[in-house]
Amino acid sequence: MSRPGVSATELRARFARSLSELYGTEVPAYTTLVEVSEAVNADVLAAMGPEAERLGSIARVTAERHGAIRVGTPEEIAQVGRIFGACGMYPVGFYDLREANPPIPVVSTAFRPIDAAELAANPFRVFTSMLVVDDRRFFDAATQAQLEEFLGARRLFPDELLDLADLAEKSGGLEAADAVRFLELATAAFALSPEPVDRAWYDHLQAISSVAADIGGVASTHINHLTPRVLDIDDLYRRMTERGITMIDRIQGPPLTAKPAVLLRQTSFRALAEPRAFREADGAVVRGELSVRFGEVEARGVALTPAGRALYDERGIDAFPDTEQGLHEAGLAYYRRDADGLLQPIVYEDFLPKSAAGIFASNLTSDGAVDGAQRAAARDAAWLQDALGRELHDPYALYDAQVR
Repeated sequence: MSRPGVSATELRARFARSLSELYGTEVPAYTTLVEVSEAVNADVLAAMGPEAERLGSIARVTAERHGAIRVGTPEEIAQVGRIFGACGMYPVGFYDLREANPPIPVVSTAFRPIDAAELAANPFRVFTSMLVVDDRRFFDAATQAQLEEFLGARRLFPDELLDLADLAEKSGGLEAADAVRFLELATAAFALSPEPVDRAWYDHLQAISSVAADIGGVASTHINHLTPRVLDIDDLYRRMTERGITMIDRIQGPPLTAKPAVLLRQTSFRALAEPRAFREADGAVVRGELSVRFGEVEARGVALTPAGRALYDERGIDAFPDTEQGLHEAGLAYYRRDADGLLQPIVYEDFLPKSAAGIFASNLTSDGAVDGAQRAAARDAAWLQDALGRELHDPYALYDAQVR
């Protein structure tokens, strides 16, 4: 059987570019963020030479994006899995942001490539969150019923898109014309909708959680942020501020240190007020604004082993050795040896729940309301795997496989 004209790898690269172009038209400050990231990366490469590419080639880093979307139901996240599966992206990890501070009523996973060669080719990731509508700490019975009715009535992804996704996943890609159509439909599915927002319903949800309103208060989904990768996030933060872009008040993740970079550091510019149409109680459609989308940027380090994560979570970065050799010998981080026997770091490809929640919280328009005395809805990795209908990969197992 002949291979399709456009491979899953190429579909993924084209999809990342297409979403980036879309988001740049919707959020012009995102284009500024990408331009500043590329300028910082060029300066780091000029200053450091090959050492700057120790955690990935400059071609990879320049193309690298991580997106974020939010959906409302198990059916919707399973459909998302089919669309990303067409692009060689698989669900990795389980994140429960209900346990964050402040708590956010979602559970999440990240769709991404899992093979080292695929990651090197294009490591597009999409952090995907799903609303937990039956968690009584957030939603009373009446609100749950309304959410289920509202979410059950909407259709995020057309059948044609899902059929093409299934064909691509089965075949390892698509023929040229089908690839164009798939990308057209997939990109459109994540565009900001002009559909009027029911003001009373949105405000009801926003009083509980801004994230719940962004998921369950609108008739579609959309990109919440699309994140470039930068080699010096502290320099980027300074340059964005100098350009008059209002950044959040900190860089999330490990602090700046002379030790080897580990895990993930993130920051963002503030959510922007964007014009949206609202439907009032009397049926009138009026213009208004929502602030739900922001510009995030990230810097990535070496992946930590379970022992490394435990040490980091308990004692912080100061407890770590000063060298890569020390990290490796202590079994704290993932390295492999190249043909010359030299240590090569394995990039951290995943996310930090505390940082993700911190970015979310820094851009929320309300503190929300949580009743800790009420019942929590049970959600775990096994539950999410069942909802997805496909294997939910363990990130540590994937890093172990890269070492081997």
